[in-house]
Amino acid sequence: MNGNLSALPTSVIVAIVVLGVVELALDVIALVDLYRRPVARVTFTNKWIWVAIILLVNLVGPILYLVVGRAAAVLAENAQPYAPPTVGTANVADALYGPRGTTGDAGDGLDADDER
Repeated sequence: MNGNLSALPTSVIVAIVVLGVVELALDVIALVDLYRRPVARVTFTNKWIWVAIILLVNLVGPILYLVVGRAAAVLAENAQPYAPPTVGTANVADALYGPRGTTGDAGDGLDADDER
């Protein structure tokens, strides 16, 4: 083969470029995740093994790390999973406009300065 890329169809060139971008993105995502993750939460407890797998096993290495290499965090026995606080609509209205019955003298929602 003479290495002339112009002989390849355009669709093949596009597919090669897309696969290259996907591989590079997966490498970056996997390496950043590996860098930020504590050693105790990595499967083999050795980050250098995963760096070699991610960089040397093309396209499969980062996927393998993201699926298998990340160990799940262990919750304490009495720990509760995170649940975002719930806010009722009455609480939101009170927070924005103040409690009911504080506006106006007659309780009609108008201030004393407002005209009718």
